[in-house]
Amino acid sequence: MSIHTADVVVIGAGIVGTACAWALAGEGLRVTVVESSCVAGGATAAGMGHVVLMDDSEAEFTLTRYSRRLWLDLKTELPPQAEFEQRGTLWVAADDEEMDAVRKKYHFYTARGASAEVLDPAALAEAEPNLRPGLAGGLLIPEDSVLYAPCAAQWMLARARDRGTSLRIGVPAVEIREGIVRLGDGSTLSAGVAINAAGASAGDLTPGIGVRSRKGHLAITGRYPRFLRRQLVELGYLKSSHGSAAESVAFNVQPRATGQILIGSSRQFGAEDPAVDHSILSRMLTRAVEYMPALGNLSVIRTWTGFRAATADRLPLIGPWPPVPGLFLATGHEGLGITTSLGTAALVTGQILGRAPAIAPDPYLPARVLAKLAHA
Repeated sequence: MSIHTADVVVIGAGIVGTACAWALAGEGLRVTVVESSCVAGGATAAGMGHVVLMDDSEAEFTLTRYSRRLWLDLKTELPPQAEFEQRGTLWVAADDEEMDAVRKKYHFYTARGASAEVLDPAALAEAEPNLRPGLAGGLLIPEDSVLYAPCAAQWMLARARDRGTSLRIGVPAVEIREGIVRLGDGSTLSAGVAINAAGASAGDLTPGIGVRSRKGHLAITGRYPRFLRRQLVELGYLKSSHGSAAESVAFNVQPRATGQILIGSSRQFGAEDPAVDHSILSRMLTRAVEYMPALGNLSVIRTWTGFRAATADRLPLIGPWPPVPGLFLATGHEGLGITTSLGTAALVTGQILGRAPAIAPDPYLPARVLAKLAHA
């Protein structure tokens, strides 16, 4: 049995794990990244690449805003392959009730200093001519962005490796104990700190953390430049993404730098088969065409699925896991892993180094899972 030594072992080379490795390596720590499959696979490869401000709770708003700012600070350093574009998000309201929700979101954002603009029906039609007529309006969040997350993750890992980070790829981590990470090939990594950033698989490695897998579908079209200008999301997305229903779909489309249109979204709990569920896919595409009828004339060239790590309270697990000294969690981000990856890495790095955080870490600490179990 071979033993390798590091200061920190990061388990998972998705966007969260690579962001953690890059941040820690930048502090001069010896980092080893363990990845069972491929770099930037899993949810990182399967997601939309939306850097978005969200407001389901104060804690979600605070983390997404903090991390979005870190992405905007980084944008000039990212390589062209990361396709980072500050497109903005346009939340689309179908009726007067949803326009009430638009105004509430507007007041929530602007009261906290975030940029937002309410659009009436005419302004909405001018902003996105391919939306169907008769929509009630929308809310534009101009500082939101899109990017190609796999390339961003690979870039961060490359920068971490420039600073001495080592990579163990194709070998799963099978056990974490205090000071020890045991791998599937029989080797052992000795480290003072381990970070479980294994996404939807994190609960297999650390039982009891309450992470569940949520399946999603995406589709992408051929190249249709100028068809779509911004990320468009229906107001009903908030209900579908955070609701308790086993299955849901919502209108969510994104322009890519290639001229392609990325179409989402769906959510499924309890679905473990990675194959495309054609009934769900059909519902998702039908929903998209309801909002943008001209989408029905475009060619979809590929469809796929992915699994996201979800928690019961819809907040990620970021910080130490008390039952195992030296173990930190960086998982449970569900559909916001790309958005919050940099913020997560900054929080974890600060916790490991004992620094004062830029935002209060309490809402994301994994200890809350144990507290709920104790009171159950």
